[in-house]
Amino acid sequence: MDDSLLAPQVPVDLDNCAREPIHIPGSIQPRGALLALAADDLTVLHASDNTEGLLGVPARELLGGPLAGAVGAEAAAVLAARFAEPCEVRDRNPLTLTVRGASVDAILHRPPAPQRPDGDTGTGTDRAVGTAGVVVVELEAVTGDRPLTYTGTYQAVRGAVEALNRAHSLTALYDTTAREVRQLTGFDRVMVYRFDEEYNGEVVAEARRPDLNPFVGLHYPATDIPSQARALYERSWIRLISDVGYTPAPIVPTLDPRTGAPLDLTFATLRSVSPIHVEYLQNMGVTASMSISLLKDGSLWGLIACHHYSGPFTPPYGVRAAAEFLGSALSLRLVAQVEDERIAAARRVARDLAGLVAASRDEAVPLAEALTADEAILELLGADGVVVRAQGDTRTLGHAPGPAGRDALLAWAGTSTGDYACTTSLVDDAPEVAAVVPDVAGVLAITMSGGDAVAWLRREVVHSVDWGGDPHNKAIARLEGDTVRLSPRRSFDRWRETVRGSSLPWTDDQADTAKLLRRHVVEAMYTRTQRDARAAETLQSSALPAHLPHVPGWALDARYFPADGGRVGGDWYDALTLPDGRLAVVVGDVAGHGLHAASTMGQLRNGLRALLVRDPDPAAAVTALDGLVRATMPGEMATLLVAVVDPGTGAVVYVRAGHLPPVLLDADGAAVLTDDVHTTPVGFVTGQVSPGRLTVAPGGALVLFTDGLVERRGTSLRSALAALREAFTQAHTAAAGTGRPGSRGGPDDAPDDGPDDRDTADGGVDLDAVVARVRDPRSDDDATVVVVRRVRLEAMTDVTS
Repeated sequence: MDDSLLAPQVPVDLDNCAREPIHIPGSIQPRGALLALAADDLTVLHASDNTEGLLGVPARELLGGPLAGAVGAEAAAVLAARFAEPCEVRDRNPLTLTVRGASVDAILHRPPAPQRPDGDTGTGTDRAVGTAGVVVVELEAVTGDRPLTYTGTYQAVRGAVEALNRAHSLTALYDTTAREVRQLTGFDRVMVYRFDEEYNGEVVAEARRPDLNPFVGLHYPATDIPSQARALYERSWIRLISDVGYTPAPIVPTLDPRTGAPLDLTFATLRSVSPIHVEYLQNMGVTASMSISLLKDGSLWGLIACHHYSGPFTPPYGVRAAAEFLGSALSLRLVAQVEDERIAAARRVARDLAGLVAASRDEAVPLAEALTADEAILELLGADGVVVRAQGDTRTLGHAPGPAGRDALLAWAGTSTGDYACTTSLVDDAPEVAAVVPDVAGVLAITMSGGDAVAWLRREVVHSVDWGGDPHNKAIARLEGDTVRLSPRRSFDRWRETVRGSSLPWTDDQADTAKLLRRHVVEAMYTRTQRDARAAETLQSSALPAHLPHVPGWALDARYFPADGGRVGGDWYDALTLPDGRLAVVVGDVAGHGLHAASTMGQLRNGLRALLVRDPDPAAAVTALDGLVRATMPGEMATLLVAVVDPGTGAVVYVRAGHLPPVLLDADGAAVLTDDVHTTPVGFVTGQVSPGRLTVAPGGALVLFTDGLVERRGTSLRSALAALREAFTQAHTAAAGTGRPGSRGGPDDAPDDGPDDRDTADGGVDLDAVVARVRDPRSDDDATVVVVRRVRLEAMTDVTS
């Protein structure tokens, strides 16, 4: 049992009702009787204390005995056969039996599986046997006419379902549902009750007797239905209280004699309800009630609440089954209708945005000016004002604050996670910003990179909410003898609350509209940055080395491939001979694309070159570069792989800062990933940078690359790296023994030194073939690869001779 819930014997009042274990009440409503049986031999473990009236045998005389002793041999055989079937018994209720010469409806179920310590409810056998191997039989006497049978349920609700399908708005669906359920069940009042995101409820439709006061439009606080009650509504779709004034029939014994646990009545139709809820209904003058859950994506979305005022009322089980079926059909139809209306609104918005987007594509007009040139941007979201900042330009339209206020608003929007921020009460959510813009109550903002944003503003709207009684004082004091206790409120008259400091709420549709506009704005920014992209291409091309250094005994080859469509990214590579004679090789990747990424890349390349010339220790260079980025380019991030090679020994010291590991090729052609050390990307380095060490053998090579080489749609990174390793192994093995001199490549678009500039040599790898094999040609990221190969000693001898 959940430790947060009350023990079954603890009295329930308004102070602790939110902890009431309503799924194990220890009693039932007395309109029927209940038997809990051992699943293996159907002996009676529990019985409700009222069995004598229906079965003719007191509950305690049934305990430990066979099922036949309670219902007779014939009925027991029928029940045993049903329980032995492989299907879920709840799906085929009720089972009509003859007990003591009278017809009864037997309603069968298996209680929920016991909760495990890890929260799992179990599967397979655990779920099949239910709570400690228990099955439950509920028996209700069949009295009067049976207007519906199980097989006739569809016929009864077919007309209602057809009416639901003819409704083309949420309001029509609500009204149709209330009307059809009342006609089906005969309750005096049927309400459709919808929850908001905080589970406050509103009556959105009702069908009622003409003499009853209307409840449509009334709101009820979330505390009227505690969380454990909502959870129960999600598992058991229907609940009937046939007589609010009933006296509960206790379960005998309260605890299972084998496990010491109370009987779980989550799925029991006779389950006794909270005394607080009974008192709540009595204060409303309700004599019988029924609730049908409305679910959306498995969560409680609303309720169909049925009330009766003229005495006890027990719809037959067939009617209840039909009502439950109608509730499930309505749940599906409501979800579909909400989605239909959302899609239709999105299409209308898309059409309305077309003109605005077209204006934003005019590169002769600054983007912020284009977006605020027409009041359509205000009408789009029903806003009073808007602030737009785009590509360094800030404009306002409508009721908007001055420079200090708009800066404060945009700064607040920029602190949100993701690219969207929303509030209906700035004074509650950001009081320091509200102090700067006292005339603004609601803000909905979309943010882009670089501090660009669009923020729609709304003024305060003083509005009213009509509650069914005061939601802030739902309790009344009741004198009982010499004591006073709290009790649920009696008055459900319309109570109007005035709300200040807030704007009208932003709807989900408006949020979707804002996000759609963001996409168009980003696209407009992209078209406006094409000229910047050309500049970035020039900048990046000039930053890549035209020729790689010549190091005796070594051969270098490199390639750079832009992203699909020629989009410039932040990849770069570099190689230089250091003052001490060692060779430094670098591959890096700056986050982002375009001119900004290319500019950042150039700064990092030059900064790292200067640091390596001053101190060839790659760990020291990366640490210093991280400090430089933090001081001069805050927020920028890049991954790096820096390797310093001793040409004489083949020893390599390298640092991997957020980058993929290098591939080491041995003299025999095998390729391995060296994944022993790494640190976080430059700009976010934490702790001490530790270098890795390896040795390139004669005939072997070291391969440095960026993620654009291996990333492939639909393939995991692990698989892609394995494919890269295999490609290099095969290429290196195939090329072993070829005998032309080593080559040195430059950028993919750099001029060749001669016809043999990219030829393989002395086991050299056909780099173009490897790249063609592993790289996704549709990649939206650029790719870089550098091979640093140590020439075999015999090959060097052949060349020198």
